[in-house]
Amino acid sequence: MNNQGRPSSIEKMAAQGTIEANELPTISGDRGLDHEEALIFELGRDGMTGVDLPDVQLSESRLAGQRRKTPIGLPGLSEPEVVRHYVRLSRMNYAIDAGLYPLGSCTMKHNPRLNEKMARLPGFGDLHPLAPQSTTQGALELISELMKWLTTLTGMPAVAMSPKAGAHGELCGLLAIRAAIEARGETRKRILVPESAHGTNPATAAFAGFVIDEVKGTADGRVDMIELEGKLGPDVAAIMLTNPNTCGLFERDIRHMADATHKAGAYFYCDGANFNAIAGRVRPGDLGIDAMHINLHKTFSTPHGGGGPGAGPVVLSAALAPFAPLPLLVHDKDGFRLIEDRAELPAGAKPFGRMCAFHGQMGMFVRALAYMLSHGRDGVRQASEDAVLSANYILASLKDVMSAPFGDGPCMHEALFDDSFLKDTGVSTLDFAKAMIDEGYHPMTMYFPLVVHGAMLIEPTESESKESLDRFIHVLRTLALEAKAKKTERFAGASLRAAASTRRPPPANRYCVGRKRTCRRPPSDARPRPAHGGAAGRGAGARLADLCP
Repeated sequence: MNNQGRPSSIEKMAAQGTIEANELPTISGDRGLDHEEALIFELGRDGMTGVDLPDVQLSESRLAGQRRKTPIGLPGLSEPEVVRHYVRLSRMNYAIDAGLYPLGSCTMKHNPRLNEKMARLPGFGDLHPLAPQSTTQGALELISELMKWLTTLTGMPAVAMSPKAGAHGELCGLLAIRAAIEARGETRKRILVPESAHGTNPATAAFAGFVIDEVKGTADGRVDMIELEGKLGPDVAAIMLTNPNTCGLFERDIRHMADATHKAGAYFYCDGANFNAIAGRVRPGDLGIDAMHINLHKTFSTPHGGGGPGAGPVVLSAALAPFAPLPLLVHDKDGFRLIEDRAELPAGAKPFGRMCAFHGQMGMFVRALAYMLSHGRDGVRQASEDAVLSANYILASLKDVMSAPFGDGPCMHEALFDDSFLKDTGVSTLDFAKAMIDEGYHPMTMYFPLVVHGAMLIEPTESESKESLDRFIHVLRTLALEAKAKKTERFAGASLRAAASTRRPPPANRYCVGRKRTCRRPPSDARPRPAHGGAAGRGAGARLADLCP
């Protein structure tokens, strides 16, 4: 079929001068098997509904003049139309199940299907938060087991399970810190935040009523200890540090930071978003940390965002453990139970309040514990080691054609580049990212951290195979070399092509046409592994699509 009739590739037709790329009109307005999808309100019609309801004789209204006088404005569609609309929208999304997702500081790792199966088990998937505790002993025991794993991996004596996400966990930690300071009869309003911090750190501190004081970094991408010590004082409540930091580097002076912070009477909050780099290798409690949230959707593979409510448990040091929020999970002669009432508190407990109405997100707890149990402690450690290895492989493979802002040293879980390699090319970080979209890759995190100009932050996680990384590296090397050679045609059109792709989906790939034949008689080397210096046998400008059968 590829060799009969008109060319099956829009790119080939454009090369022959038949059409302009992405400009071939179709009768339907759609292209290939993808659809130009309208808004659901544009699809709806008056009088259409997905159900048939009998005519009802309405009694006299009891709304006393409050009855709606205008139509409600909901679109009218049948059930198949609604289902197709949302399925078509879902096909426009990019997901970790579709390909490498290199967003730095996001840890977009694979979500094992075993975890999903466990979360759907009866008793977990249908658990109601108001169910009597006598009927939920298995669920409470699971939460208790997860708490043991989290405290063991972090070296911290206590953990609050109710926070719903990372930023919610930050708020929990800061409220515990404020409660501890007030219990000492003090008032401290200043929070020290390094300039490379995640944006939620200063935002959460401000939301909690603190004043933010930024701490500059050094030329090697770490916290400036001289400036930090100069800012510590009797009005400082805490320092909020991300470690490894958002430059992908481990803070070498973290023990010194903790000692100086504690000497000043302040507490040490650590953003645990990058825990995937050190889990199983370093216990934050041994570093002098007082509070740290853990993103279960990052380190322990529960789904991001669209998977539903998240979970951001907060581990606490002995100094902050008494101030952990309600509810408290205890185990006594009557089994497991949640303490909701202050009248039932054990001796020494001084909770600052509670973070939410119920007890956390059970589905995320099940998924996280399934990940931990299936990996074991040694497997969690290996996952962290593999994540760091993958990031360093990318850094070592690209630093001769892209520019690493902090020298030739190793990174942790993510590789950071700046835009200095694009100087005088006419290509920006945004152009580079959109050219990656043209090549079928989701861009890395762009323009963050803010301390690096034109930043490109890549976190491959441990999920990717070497072959996957090699293909990704090949694309980035080729793009970088073309930009530096001022072959900017690919980048000049990147913005237009990326925008056009949101208006009109690309044509069906020619690979789909021959898929059945390929599956029956697979070639001996269907996907040649490209060398880092250029595509195998195709020249430096070859596209990945040209390497596929």
